[in-house]
Amino acid sequence: MKSVFIDGESGTTGLQVRERLARHPQIEVVSIDPKLKRDVNEKRRLMREVDVAVLCLPDAAAKEAAALAQEVGCRVLDASSAHRTAEGWVFGLPELNDRQRVAIAGAQCVANPGCYATGAILMLAPLVSAGVLSADDIYAINAVSGYSGGGKQLIERYESGESQNPAVAAYGLDFQHKHVREIQVLSGLAHAPIFIPSVGDYRQGMLVSIPLQEVSGRQLDRLQDTFEASYRAEDFVKLQAFNKVDPDTAPFLTPHGLDGSNEVHIHLFGSEDGSRGLLVAKLDNLGKGASGAAVQNLNLMLGLDESLGVDIR
Repeated sequence: MKSVFIDGESGTTGLQVRERLARHPQIEVVSIDPKLKRDVNEKRRLMREVDVAVLCLPDAAAKEAAALAQEVGCRVLDASSAHRTAEGWVFGLPELNDRQRVAIAGAQCVANPGCYATGAILMLAPLVSAGVLSADDIYAINAVSGYSGGGKQLIERYESGESQNPAVAAYGLDFQHKHVREIQVLSGLAHAPIFIPSVGDYRQGMLVSIPLQEVSGRQLDRLQDTFEASYRAEDFVKLQAFNKVDPDTAPFLTPHGLDGSNEVHIHLFGSEDGSRGLLVAKLDNLGKGASGAAVQNLNLMLGLDESLGVDIR
């Protein structure tokens, strides 16, 4: 039996990781006394005892906890955005390329991807790497997520019933969203993308979309073929049929239906004349976008079956 300490287990991501690990047959969670959750010496003691420390903390606190883990030699998986492009850290997206699983399995420090970034990178990285899309273009990325992606305060705002909340609200309007750098670096882009996310009045589920201009019918075929080659052997990335949506929601593509799942569904749409395209990733922002991905990475780090405990459906 492997052991894991979740630093920040009472937060949204921490609770979801804990819920998944409660069903995990080969990992046990070692918890800190709530009265000592800020006690550095107690954290140090626990980190010495466990196989991996999972950090579900704000960025500043995650940096401090990561330094403490490194001090005592504890392997660490950071779910914050503090280390996703940091030197010495492995990016925790196993499907990124054919080397990433091995890198994660042997890493001392792994950074769990961001939710929006997971969808964007899974679409852009294989296409840019294969030369089907240009690394020099500036891509516009639009996305919508359930309010649970905003953490405790936003969840309370939407679920308290005390105030009227917008059905959909765009944010990141300063073009400085924390996922921008992550998307650029891990997708192999020469320029920062334009990324405008939105929050919707529903709990969870996410769509990430990237429009494509001046594509040809042949290029659309190459896009679909590249996705097929990249993800045909993947359990958690599912390529959907070209220009198709779920008949139950047609003609709409909704962010719903993957709640509790560690899957990402990749869609490609093209105009009838082949001059326009649209890439869309659908995922659960709390699943493959956060806690499901964390458990998948833990499994790899601990030499376990990658699929154990990743879903709570």
